[in-house]
Amino acid sequence: MKTSLSGHKIGFVGLGNIGAPMARHLHEAGATVVVWNRSAAAADAAVAQGMRRAATLPELAREISDGMICLNLTTTEVVEQVVFGVGGLSEGLGAGALMVDFGTTGVAETRRFAEKISWVDAPVSGGQVGAEAATLTIMAGGTEAAFARARPILETVGQRVTHLGASGAGQVTKLANQLIVAQTIDAVAQALRLAELAGVDPALVREALMGGFAQSRILELHGDRMVRRDFKAGGRAVLQLKDVRLICALAETVGLESATLRNCRAQWETFVHEKGGGELDHSGLFKLYE
Repeated sequence: MKTSLSGHKIGFVGLGNIGAPMARHLHEAGATVVVWNRSAAAADAAVAQGMRRAATLPELAREISDGMICLNLTTTEVVEQVVFGVGGLSEGLGAGALMVDFGTTGVAETRRFAEKISWVDAPVSGGQVGAEAATLTIMAGGTEAAFARARPILETVGQRVTHLGASGAGQVTKLANQLIVAQTIDAVAQALRLAELAGVDPALVREALMGGFAQSRILELHGDRMVRRDFKAGGRAVLQLKDVRLICALAETVGLESATLRNCRAQWETFVHEKGGGELDHSGLFKLYE
């Protein structure tokens, strides 16, 4: 059973495919949710569901004051601009405010942000399906006190919540997750295309593999997309590439040498920039093999 958030006032910035259902779950749990989004349509939809809309980021911050503000934004640069830039949240935040970053943000930058303000990095896995069902896996970094404060929010939008350690630990874990995801999408795409080229029905191959050691969430969901050639964006390929770049930056920082990681980045760079697949779902990497 999810925790009641009655009496909580929570800010939410970033109402995309994952952020919008997360904000809705917080509202349905009883919290007063104040939203801001760059495009008006998503914010209008949130208002129609009973949430409140702030006209500017400082206005949202002033209304939340010493409370919690959730971020679900696309890149590290956007997070920094929204929080610390001109016209950003920092112009209205109270001294006791807590930021909860649900996006995939650079590790070094996350640690730098946490030196300026109370911060929990809480990137998620599970995609739009998990966000809609409130079954996300959440990987959290931050102090024990900050995590304890954020926990009711995390458990409202997620099913598996793990505190990994100090600031940045959640982002390190998310990048490990994304390394597996990025390379597994490529492996599933190759496997299904290989079967197809060899004259075997890839839909049947996928069904057979679902009962074996190769079974995975990616084979189940993205393998189905590949078989059907349905690449309408859920998780956009351009954001998968962004994450792969962050993985490579972290690997270089810590001294991990990996030929497969370099090849993985090359594949995603090719798909997004040479093949124009950036706005397709990341399962669309399959198109590289057609």
